Amino acid sequence: MGKSQNTLFAGLMANADTTTQFATIPPVTVDEPTRYYSYGDVLDVSARFANQLVALGVQPGDRVAVQVPKSIEALMLYLGTVRAGGVFLPLNPAYTKAEIEYFLKDATPKVFICDSKDGDAYRDLAQSSGFALETMGVWENPDKDAGSLLISGLEASTHFDDVARAPDDLAAILYTSGTTGRSKGAMLSHDNLLSNSQVLSDLWQFSARDTLLHALPIFHTHGLFVATNVALLSGASIILLPGFNNDAVIEHMPASTCMMGVPTFYTRLLNDDRFTAELTDHMRLFVSGSAPLLAETHVEFEARTGKRILERYGMTETNMNTSNPYDGERRAGTVGFPLPGTDLRVADPDTGDTVAQGDIGVLEVKGPNVFSGYWQMPEKTKEEFREDGFFITGDLGRIDDDGYVHIVGRSKDLIISGGFNIYPKEVELLLDEQEGVLESAVIGVPHPDFGEAVVGVLIPQSRKLNVDQIAADIKEEIARFKQPKSLQVLDELPRNTMGKVQKNLLRDQFKDLFKG
Repeated sequence: MGKSQNTLFAGLMANADTTTQFATIPPVTVDEPTRYYSYGDVLDVSARFANQLVALGVQPGDRVAVQVPKSIEALMLYLGTVRAGGVFLPLNPAYTKAEIEYFLKDATPKVFICDSKDGDAYRDLAQSSGFALETMGVWENPDKDAGSLLISGLEASTHFDDVARAPDDLAAILYTSGTTGRSKGAMLSHDNLLSNSQVLSDLWQFSARDTLLHALPIFHTHGLFVATNVALLSGASIILLPGFNNDAVIEHMPASTCMMGVPTFYTRLLNDDRFTAELTDHMRLFVSGSAPLLAETHVEFEARTGKRILERYGMTETNMNTSNPYDGERRAGTVGFPLPGTDLRVADPDTGDTVAQGDIGVLEVKGPNVFSGYWQMPEKTKEEFREDGFFITGDLGRIDDDGYVHIVGRSKDLIISGGFNIYPKEVELLLDEQEGVLESAVIGVPHPDFGEAVVGVLIPQSRKLNVDQIAADIKEEIARFKQPKSLQVLDELPRNTMGKVQKNLLRDQFKDLFKG
C-alpha cells in the first residue's frame, strides 16, 4: 500500500495487512449470512465512500453528519470521510428529529446521511438549509432498504487519492450536552485521535493476534475512537455486533481475545449463569469506561472469572486521559495513571492552583489528546481552558500516594446512565415547559443496571400533576436514554440560603428509588 497523505487514515492503516481479516459481521437474523471484511476491503469500501462524498461536494473541512444504524459500512463511512478531508460528525440514532435539527443547523454540514426510514422527514430541511441528503440502512437487508448511499456506492471507484490533511486539521466533531441545555461540538483533530490510539494500543498491548468483541455504539468516543481505532492501528480483527446482547456476547466470546464495555455490560453478564471462568479463560483483556465501575462489580467479576477489569477515564473533549496498568495492580475504585504524554493535575476549581497530594479538586489535563475547542463557541472554549493550556474537565478527583487517580464526583451535575452522558439542564428545560409544572430538578440516582437513572423532581403550579401524561408528552422531544425513569412530585425544592437547589439532598432522598 502506497504512502497516504492523510494523517489519521494513513496512521491507522500503517500496520494493516490487506489480505488479513478485519471484521466479522454476525447475522442479525437466521436467514442472513455471516459477512467478513478484510483490510483490503477496508481500503476499497472507504474509498468508495470517499469518492461519493467528493461527488456530493465535500471539500476539506466540510462536515459530514451521520445518523445511521451501527454497521461495518458505517465504520467505512467514517474512514471515507477523513480520507476525503471531511469532518465526521456522528449522531446518536436515538436522537429525535427535533434534536437532530439543532445539530444540523449548528454544524452546517455539506452532507447529512440518515437512516433509510427517516429520509422523508428531513427533505424539507435539506432543501431549506442547502445540505445534500443521503440515506443509509444496514447492508444485511439490501432488499428491504439499504439506502441511496449504499446502493450508489456499488458504482463508485475503489481508487481514491487521500486528501492531504495536517495533524491539527479537524477529523471529527462530537457533540456533548451542555449545562445550559445547548449541546457543544467538541472539535477533534487528526492528531488528537491518532496519538491517543497509538498510546492505548501500546499500553494495552494490542496486536494483529487480537480479536476485539465490539458491542459498543459507534457514535461516541468509546466505541468509535477507542475500540475501532485501536483495532485498526494494531492490525487486529473485530467481531462487530449491532449492540450489546447477552446471548450474542456469550456466543462470540470464545472467538475473541478482548472486550471493551461500559459497566452495564459487565453487570448484565454477571447476572447470567452462562458467564463463567471457562468462557473467559482465553480472554486477555476486559476494559470498562464511560461511567464509574462499582467496586463490588470489580470484586464479583474477579471472583467469577479470575480476571480483573481494566478501568480507564476519558471524555468526549479529551479522548482517554488515564488507565489502570496492563501489567500491575488494577485498583478497584480508581482509573489508574495518566497516559504517557498526558499531563494531569488536581486544581482548586476557583483559583486553578494545584491542591496538595491526596486532596480533592477539579481534574485538569493537557496533551496531544485534548481537543482544540468547541465548534463556533470561542468564549465557551476560553472559559474551559487555563491560561497555560490545561483543559478543565469539570470532574472532581484526587491522586493518592501511589499515583492512582480517583474520580469522586462531577462538578457539573453530569448524569451517566448506561454509559450515556446526560446533563440535567437539558431535561429540566423540557420538563419546565410541560403543563402544570412550575419548576423541575433532574438528578441521577443509583440504579442496579444502568449505574445511574434519571429522575425528574417536579413542583406543580396549583393543581395535581399528571406525571404519566408528562412522561408521554416528552417522549418525542428527547432521546430515550435521557428520559426520566421516574417522575416525583414535591411541594417545593430544597434550596440553600442563596436560593440554589440542593440536588445533593434530592439525591439522598431518592437514593433507594430503584433498590429491590
